[in-house]
Amino acid sequence: MNPDDHSTPRRQFLWDMGAGFAGLALASLLEGDGFFARQGLRGGASTPGPVPAPPLNPVEPRPPHRRARAKSVIFLFMFGGPSQVDLFDYKPELQRRDGQTIDNEFRRATRTRAVLQASRRVFRQHGQSGLWCSDAFPHLARHMDKLAVVKSLYSDSFAHGSAVLQMNSGRILQGHPSMGAWLSYGLGTPNRDLPAFVVMLDPRGGPTTGAPNWSAGYMPAVHQGTVLRTVGDPILNLRPPAGVSRSMQRREIDFINAINAEHLQGRPGQTELAARIASYELAFRLQATAPEALDLSGEDPRTLDAYGINEPKPDWHPLALGPAPFGRQCLTARRLVERGVRFVQIYSGGGGAGGQNTWDGHHGIEENLRLHCPEVDRPIAALLADLEQRGMLDETLVVWGGEFGRMPVSETFNTGGKPGGRDHNPKGFTYWLAGGGVRGGTSHGETDELGQEAVVDPHHLRDLHATILHLMGMDHERLTYFHGGLAHKLTGVLDAAPIRQIIA
Repeated sequence: MNPDDHSTPRRQFLWDMGAGFAGLALASLLEGDGFFARQGLRGGASTPGPVPAPPLNPVEPRPPHRRARAKSVIFLFMFGGPSQVDLFDYKPELQRRDGQTIDNEFRRATRTRAVLQASRRVFRQHGQSGLWCSDAFPHLARHMDKLAVVKSLYSDSFAHGSAVLQMNSGRILQGHPSMGAWLSYGLGTPNRDLPAFVVMLDPRGGPTTGAPNWSAGYMPAVHQGTVLRTVGDPILNLRPPAGVSRSMQRREIDFINAINAEHLQGRPGQTELAARIASYELAFRLQATAPEALDLSGEDPRTLDAYGINEPKPDWHPLALGPAPFGRQCLTARRLVERGVRFVQIYSGGGGAGGQNTWDGHHGIEENLRLHCPEVDRPIAALLADLEQRGMLDETLVVWGGEFGRMPVSETFNTGGKPGGRDHNPKGFTYWLAGGGVRGGTSHGETDELGQEAVVDPHHLRDLHATILHLMGMDHERLTYFHGGLAHKLTGVLDAAPIRQIIA
């Protein structure tokens, strides 16, 4: 402690000095005084000083820590774990050694003998950059010069539930804010008439572990993701009850908010109350703004065709959807970020893991790719082209990937001995980013010669999170939320750093 520094508030000093059982008792007293709630609002503070009262609207726009390259994020989440060695991570050695037996770690510290399985896809280099892409993505392959492909990511869990949570929230346990919540909290939203954070699920279901993947955790609930349904009304209960006019609703909400605001004046630490006031206002405004934002009928027919929205549902497989559902979601995402929504996450693959309804290709990787790649290929290519044509790609960060990748060996552990699939692989997998300050046409990092483990410039997913925050103008070390005695970060307590090699 610096004796010449008198800027530390007394309660902060007491907390910093508290330890052991005395610290536990002190925590209870400070919680009752609202200290922890006030500290939660200091995420962007870089210098000590008085803590301002929380804003009435917790998602009002706030300045970034530095110049932002991107204003919005569209996160395309391939739930189940897409196979990097069949899509972007070309491995000639794997092709040559097809059928050979190797020692394979298929779960942490659990090894077995397994047979190498070459990709049945045809890889080619594309664009001026010469980035590799397989024939599973013929439309996306035309946009490789826009992509920064990171081939050396790794994470901590072989299990879907904890791996999906970690990719979304930085932690393998439930209860922590998701990435969209962190950006809503750190930056707010420029459009008060729409949510800051929107989630769209696969029509086949949501991901393993469900709502905690778009939760606000210990932050005010106003920062959690708003889920748009794939069938029926996108948002439930959006229409007012019969006989209730908009002016009647306005008077009712004004009355409720006035009472809440009066109650809040003497309790500046109660961020939950401020969040509730904001949620009432947002729900009221959504009745007018959401239908327009989600209505695709005014789009050019050529745009709808480009996204694959008019394509009929395939009949070759009962789980096949074709590009129409994901295409509608990608076009909706473009319309949302166009209107100021900060973070949009779209899931491809849904329902229970372990089947071909997700990218979890245990029971046949070729069948899995035939199902899911055509569902997302045209929509993603159209999204990138659409954003570029509208001058929005430079300020919209598009992120693609899943919770982990796949193994280069033939799967037999979960299939009763049936070959042809690929098991989970968190030791080395691929993500790509486009737009929003990304250096397009870049390949960074490498897995080993078989595509099994990150060996050149390996990056934990913490670095991916730090990169996304950096491009959005946020310092991952300074974006903190004080809860339970800790200044929490999306990137956790271990070292993390933006991946500078892919930043323009």
